Amino acid sequence: MIPPMDISTPCVVTLTWTLSDAQGKAIDELAEPLEFLVGGNDLLPKVEEALIGQTIGFETQVHLEPEHAFGDYDSELVCFEARSLFPEDVGPGMQFEGLPPGAATPHMPAEAVYTVTEVYPQHVVLDGNHPLAGMALRLALKVRDVRPATEEEVQAGSAGGPVFRLGGSADDMAEDAADRTLH
Repeated sequence: MIPPMDISTPCVVTLTWTLSDAQGKAIDELAEPLEFLVGGNDLLPKVEEALIGQTIGFETQVHLEPEHAFGDYDSELVCFEARSLFPEDVGPGMQFEGLPPGAATPHMPAEAVYTVTEVYPQHVVLDGNHPLAGMALRLALKVRDVRPATEEEVQAGSAGGPVFRLGGSADDMAEDAADRTLH
């Protein structure tokens, strides 16, 4: 029988997890095992550090400060835009890739995903921060499987399509915001 593979860069790990805030309140649960590329763009460096050298069955809790997760909250990423720029059914929680054509707020990142936080008759409030920005987080994870990464996965920097991404630097998050969701 072949011994289980240790986690190293690059390889693909299959994980389940529960993401909680610093007080232990569950925010997200990945109950169905999902594959992630170690050494790519799928996981935070702090999570990868905890996984390197481990194998199937490994369980741990990783504490993530904002700078190691979704970044600090940046009030300069909140703006007001004319209500007329949005669909009639716009509502809180809706997300848009970039600001709408005709937006008046200068110097806002074009590649950010903006969440509608409030809707008024004349304007809409948009927030370009990740919903978990500024939060310290706890990630309880379990390794379900480990396998070698394919050449395609290594070149793509990912084990698959858009998945819940725990983040990275602010630049990385802005770069990937358009094609990453909370699953």
